[in-house]
Amino acid sequence: MKILVVYKRMLEKTKTRIVEILKEFEISYDLVKMVSDLRVGEFDLVAVVGSDGEVLRAMHGLGAGNVPVLGVNEGEGGTFLTEVGLSDFREAIDRFNRKDYRIEEAARLAVKADGEDLPPALNEAAIFPSRTATFVEYLLSIDGENVWRDYSDGVIITTPTGSTAYAMSAGGPMVHAGAEVFVVVPVNSADVTRRPLVVQDSSIIRVSEITSRYECEVVVDGTSRSRLKDALQVSKFPIPARLVRLPTTSPTIDRMAKKVKLAEELLKMPPSAKLVLKTLEYEGPLGQRELVKKTLLPERTARLALSILLEKGLVKRKALLRDPRQKIYSVA
Repeated sequence: MKILVVYKRMLEKTKTRIVEILKEFEISYDLVKMVSDLRVGEFDLVAVVGSDGEVLRAMHGLGAGNVPVLGVNEGEGGTFLTEVGLSDFREAIDRFNRKDYRIEEAARLAVKADGEDLPPALNEAAIFPSRTATFVEYLLSIDGENVWRDYSDGVIITTPTGSTAYAMSAGGPMVHAGAEVFVVVPVNSADVTRRPLVVQDSSIIRVSEITSRYECEVVVDGTSRSRLKDALQVSKFPIPARLVRLPTTSPTIDRMAKKVKLAEELLKMPPSAKLVLKTLEYEGPLGQRELVKKTLLPERTARLALSILLEKGLVKRKALLRDPRQKIYSVA
């Protein structure tokens, strides 16, 4: 067996631990910071170490590759896309070696912006103006039939996997992982009749006649941004993502329960804290300066947001080994 270990950033002691476990099981491996579908077919498993955002980036690198992916959270326990924490990595490799696992096939979105192919989306494709708090007008059509013209902050097209991510924060429904549907979620529409729309995953979804005071962008899985001038077309990507699951309970129900608990906490928090939490989910561990740069929040506001998240146990803090005075924040 051969495993490709993908990481964006990783502590040296984490790398040492992973290598020790792979050698213990006499597994061939390679460690890379980015995944490429040109050689991923050589491996039996892709293990992505990091946050949910790192798993999403790795999926983009896989492209049409169908090698199973195991998400490994560098902290304790799994998240929505990471199946295990680092402390459970040995058990996960043992179970994979014994074929004591299952593969969850998750539908992805084939995304075309102005006719150009973008990375397939595991969670969602979203359209927003490049400047926040700015409306965009667009025409939505499904399989060639015009559905509505809307004036809103943006629009999100999500898979069942992504229904508990950004789309849920915008008012979209939870969708069971096995449902063969996509959901179109208007964001803060000026028309109260514009509600989340559930469509068959065989549909071709088109957003066109896009106008706004500022340039618009299509954001794929919160990690890839591309300028959008004319139209976005979304359909089902022919090859699903293959996620390794080591279930002890229903993974769908477990993820929903986690999201409900998180939603309850989010209702009690200011928008700045929600923004910081979402940024850490997608970007992975960041320092305070990096957070300020990515969120565009004032330093004082970012510090207050972090203090709220730390108090609620949603974010954890640790010192950098090379400089203990600097702190790194990540999703707990």
